[in-house]
Amino acid sequence: MPKLGMEPIRRSALVEATIHEIGQRGTLDVTVSQIAKRAGMSSALAHHYFGSKEQIFAAAMRHILTIYAAEVRGALIMAKTPRDRIEAIIRASFAPSQFREASVAAWLNFYVQAQKSDEARRLLNIYQRRLRSNLLHDFRQLAGADARMLTRGLAAMIDGLYIRQALRRDPIAPEAAIDILMHYLDTSLAKAIHE
Repeated sequence: MPKLGMEPIRRSALVEATIHEIGQRGTLDVTVSQIAKRAGMSSALAHHYFGSKEQIFAAAMRHILTIYAAEVRGALIMAKTPRDRIEAIIRASFAPSQFREASVAAWLNFYVQAQKSDEARRLLNIYQRRLRSNLLHDFRQLAGADARMLTRGLAAMIDGLYIRQALRRDPIAPEAAIDILMHYLDTSLAKAIHE
């Protein structure tokens, strides 16, 4: 008989184990047994809590997205201007909780999973809409007609740096990634203002 109150703890352990297994292997080609072993429980218990590997993956991505959303909200509270808000989003995107090896690998594999899983596609669409909406709101105040183009460019650069990091070909430190994006932001805004 399961111990009362253990379900949230075990679910959380399975989610963290999923992120670590994907990060260590760099692929979604992990088994429920491997995830459960890392979490210190049986695969039967993992199936009991989540039902399937796809549901465990979805729970892991919801966890990562929840942490990301909290990082963004926390950063935006301190921002005073539209440019500060964009910088806050950039910094939150490369916060240590998001840009650690396991999370980066999970993000990349999340994109792959979204090609075949309705739940993963839905979560990815939510993330992308929120990112674009936040950026567009502030770019409109700063760059007028160029706002959509700048939003697409910055969102693509954030995703691109994650992809490069996940491929481990040319690893980059979070601060270096932030510097690249800040340079893009400042250069793009200067150009938009002078046109």
